Amino acid sequence: MIPRSRATGRAVAYKVFYRLPVGMRRRLVRLAVPKYVVGAVTLVRDSEGTGRLLLLRQPPGHSWTLPAGLLERAEAPVVGAARELYEESGIRLSPDRLRPAVPNALVHAKGWVDMVFETEVPASTTALTVDGAEVFEAAWHPLDDLPRLSRATAHLLGHYGIGPMAGEVPPTGRPA
Repeated sequence: MIPRSRATGRAVAYKVFYRLPVGMRRRLVRLAVPKYVVGAVTLVRDSEGTGRLLLLRQPPGHSWTLPAGLLERAEAPVVGAARELYEESGIRLSPDRLRPAVPNALVHAKGWVDMVFETEVPASTTALTVDGAEVFEAAWHPLDDLPRLSRATAHLLGHYGIGPMAGEVPPTGRPA
């Protein structure tokens, strides 16, 4: 039970807070609440049953990642995922072709959140296009023979039972 004097102090603080103009309340909340950078990630599997995953080699080019990027202000995560997938790989899908992965949101200790989506496309008939600047290469890789992954990608895939960290990273985000 909360001591009466503490409960009374909180009640007074809330009364004062709710009498402030909305804009000032928003600024105060933004100062007091943790800030996160939100990105969208897409796990793209080959629908032809080959057990392959689309990966990208981005600068500096030492490891492979998933199609992903930061959301634009007020952009729905699924729309951002579809946009980033197109920008980085040339695969244009409507957002309704992407479904939330389970778990859908991964909160990282360093202050960012990944909203993760899944989809399947036929690898043999899906053209991959990269710009050579943001993305050097896009390729399909067998799940049982993945190339060197970035640390963040290996960790993220581990949540879905894929890659070198499969089974080490439970859905809660804490190492096993």
